[in-house]
Amino acid sequence: MEILGYVLAGLVVGVLVGRYLLRNLLKAQEIAAQTKVKKMLKDAESKAEILKKDRLLEAKEKFLQLKSEHEQEVNAKNNLINQRENSLKQKEQSLNSKLENASRKEQELDNHKKNLEKQTEIAIKKQEEVDLLKNQHVTQLETIAGLSAEEAKSQLVETMKQEARTQAMIQVKDIVDEAKLTATKEAKKVVIQTIQRTAVEAAIENTVSIFHIESDEIKGRVIGREGRNIRALEAATGIEIIVDDTPEAIILSGFDPVRREIARLALHRLVTDGRIHPARIEEVVAKTKKQIEDEIVEIGERTVIDLGIHGLHPELIRMVGRMRYRSSYGQNLLHHSREVANFCATMAAELGLNAKMAKRAGLLHDIGKVPDDNPELPHAILGMQLAEKYKEHPEICNAIGAHHDEIEMTSMISPIIQACDAISGARPGARREVVESYIKRLKELEELALSYPGVEKTFAIQAGRELRVVVESERVTDQQAELLAADISNRIQTEMTYPGQIKVTVIRETRSVAFAK
Repeated sequence: MEILGYVLAGLVVGVLVGRYLLRNLLKAQEIAAQTKVKKMLKDAESKAEILKKDRLLEAKEKFLQLKSEHEQEVNAKNNLINQRENSLKQKEQSLNSKLENASRKEQELDNHKKNLEKQTEIAIKKQEEVDLLKNQHVTQLETIAGLSAEEAKSQLVETMKQEARTQAMIQVKDIVDEAKLTATKEAKKVVIQTIQRTAVEAAIENTVSIFHIESDEIKGRVIGREGRNIRALEAATGIEIIVDDTPEAIILSGFDPVRREIARLALHRLVTDGRIHPARIEEVVAKTKKQIEDEIVEIGERTVIDLGIHGLHPELIRMVGRMRYRSSYGQNLLHHSREVANFCATMAAELGLNAKMAKRAGLLHDIGKVPDDNPELPHAILGMQLAEKYKEHPEICNAIGAHHDEIEMTSMISPIIQACDAISGARPGARREVVESYIKRLKELEELALSYPGVEKTFAIQAGRELRVVVESERVTDQQAELLAADISNRIQTEMTYPGQIKVTVIRETRSVAFAK
């Protein structure tokens, strides 16, 4: 029993000690959990504070960005308003100046009207005096010469008729001699019909293209930071970009018209898009090159379709399209080749030859000017080699190679190609050298007539084949006008060199003006 009492006492003590230890353990766990919760709350509060600060910073940055964009938009609108105000001011000043000029001209017209009235009265008085003196002079001449006025006039008219017949015979002889020396009647007919039935506009190609921009602010964006954009554009296109003081314009300089067109279109796309940086420049230039290549092929195909030429090799079609961006002595190569093709077809048809083959050879005669390789070869020989490479007819190859006498002509269409090439290049206005000498000759013709007293205005018309001379009616009479026309024609014949003949027309006009008030 005693042992059982000890055991029970021990169990009671063990239970009490276990409960005490368990209570302490639970209390320690509770304290640890509370500490952990407090720490988590503290961490959450710190993270929330940091997140709050980040959101505030982002909101401030967004506000500043929107504020900057708004200020830029406001500045742009202010600049536009200022430009429009300046434009309105300029227009207002222009209108004021025009009103002042109109009032001044009105005053001048009133003064001129008064002067004309006075001059009319003086002219009437002088005419009466002249008629009186003329009658006295005629009476004296009849007394001295023993002839009446009608008899003297008849002798003078007969003398003038003889002189006119002599001059006419000389001109007829000159025309006949010139016709015998230049060509037979049938050859002249063929050439004239060919020229009259075919006409295209002449185009002048330059080595510089002008790219217009809306404002000078875009120049800075094209140049880029430290010139990065303009260097990337020059490297991608091979064209020199000149940004100078020229207002609202950028100059593209390069010898290759295709490159200049690529640079112009790429620059237009970049400025329109607004995103201008080296990577974007390379992307746009690559797309533009592809577009130009497709356009070249399209131009070539449209040209051969318009001319009715079939079976041309695709590479030759592409070269025909590239002619659009080439020039020869200032004359557009594609327009020149189309013109020569039409000339050749017309002339070959008139002569009873193969018009389709002549047209084909005329289109391809300058194909050797398109490739950039083999610069040491003449373009006629290079064009002949290209035609042979792409299996063109031997007569066409010979016509291409012989149109500048580099090789011997072996076909009938070869001299036709040579003649039509000369006709197209020699047309007035087709090439710079021709048009400059042509304008110089017309100016010399007008200046020669202006050197005579009483001549008020001169006009060289009909491509220099006619000269119209306007004289002052107060200083030149009708009889003097006839003598003036003969004198000017004689001087032109002896002092100037010109093709064909020149018709001289002297115009004497008398105007009588009155005002009903």
